Amino acid sequence: MAPKAVTRDQLASAAVAALGGGRRLEAVERLAGGTTKGVYRLTMDDATTAIAYLWDHAENYWPQAEGDDDLTDPFARSVGLDLFEAAHTRLAALGVRVPAIRLIDRDGVHHPADLAIVEDFPGEDLEALLARDPRAAAPVMERLAEALTVMRLHRAPSYGKVALVDAGGTSRGGSPEAVVLDRARRDLGEVVVRDRRIADARDRLEERLLTLAAAVRPREEYAVVHGELGPSHVCVDARGNPVIIDIEGLMYFDVEWEHVHLRIRLHDRYRPLAVDGLDEDRLALYMLAQRLSLTAGPLRLLDGDFPGRAFMADIAEYNLNQALALVRT
Repeated sequence: MAPKAVTRDQLASAAVAALGGGRRLEAVERLAGGTTKGVYRLTMDDATTAIAYLWDHAENYWPQAEGDDDLTDPFARSVGLDLFEAAHTRLAALGVRVPAIRLIDRDGVHHPADLAIVEDFPGEDLEALLARDPRAAAPVMERLAEALTVMRLHRAPSYGKVALVDAGGTSRGGSPEAVVLDRARRDLGEVVVRDRRIADARDRLEERLLTLAAAVRPREEYAVVHGELGPSHVCVDARGNPVIIDIEGLMYFDVEWEHVHLRIRLHDRYRPLAVDGLDEDRLALYMLAQRLSLTAGPLRLLDGDFPGRAFMADIAEYNLNQALALVRT
């Protein structure tokens, strides 16, 4: 579903409640990139800015699927204010920089959808900074590595979404590697019917997934991971500190999942974030699983009316070829 046009009048009372001080909301700008929530920059009449998150069905580009609301599935589509608040609480308690919350409205006081207004970082994100000036990005990467170390060293005895585990809940699936294997096989099944190249390689891909999963040994503790961390999910504050955003998918999981995603997103620039002691068997399984996910997910978005169609098609095509390369003999 295409997003509704959110007007200045619709967010005016929320902006005043969040930022106050005699200010008036001057402008609302929808920011690109969000697929599950609306992200808007609010600019007040004195140039003060903030970011509004709107969890509205009309802002969610993902086609509705069975199990989307299943909190016990670590990879269920992460949508909602409750997930955001739980993730924010956990990361802030660890000392990881996240945007400060200015206002929470889940009761429809200011807007009919769940709403959060948070601190804004209007400059370059880490992705843009790396592209423009890798040397200037180096200290930000160093501090991001420190934040990831804090997250990696905070352990929980069970895996799953932070909102579930911190409330005493239990995820389904038996183990992270079993959950990943199940998801990867479902992603493979989705892509098979869309692309002949994957259909021709299906048996090899499935056999490789099963072989990799069988090699993974059990684990009893899990780290805090963002889930899909990339440089576009890292803002930079005025002091050069990394600020992690899009945190609703935060979970306790194998840290290898995070580092595979970082390797995929950063390529040669991943090196400052590398750590010793990661499980090579998990890395191998999770790399193939993420390649399949990054093929199936964009193709799923293209079933709807997501506006960045060429960009999503390119992501799917690139990762499809990377998945095939992992089983090429």
